[in-house]
Amino acid sequence: MLYFLAPFIGWFVSGTMKFLIHFYQFGYHHAQQKTGNGGFPSTHATVVMTPTTLIGFSEGFISPLFGLGVTILWIVVMDATGLRRYVGEHAKQLNSINRAFTSEEQNNLQREEIGHSKIEVLGGIILGFLLGWLLHALGDKLI
Repeated sequence: MLYFLAPFIGWFVSGTMKFLIHFYQFGYHHAQQKTGNGGFPSTHATVVMTPTTLIGFSEGFISPLFGLGVTILWIVVMDATGLRRYVGEHAKQLNSINRAFTSEEQNNLQREEIGHSKIEVLGGIILGFLLGWLLHALGDKLI
């Protein structure tokens, strides 16, 4: 059961942290807009790293399941720092064209912060590791 809950716990903790960081920096409205894709820490990395770490501590760091988790984590990291980052850059260009040719009321702007910097992904990996370790340490007490 704990393996099933681990990604949801990672998602909740990472999303809450992201909201609180942006709330502290910019206020409620901005924090509400920033929660989701992009930003610190990477929720995608946290969601994958939390159960992967739990598997590593529970089943072993040389188990096939841990290897699969690391593989999926690697794909998520490449996606966040590569493709999704480029999609955000593309959105910036589209938004500048949209602003130039439409009125403010007609602007249908695209979200520009979709990908992650390497620091944001690293933060998600570290958070996921800590959560996985904590879940493993508390596992017997939670069940």
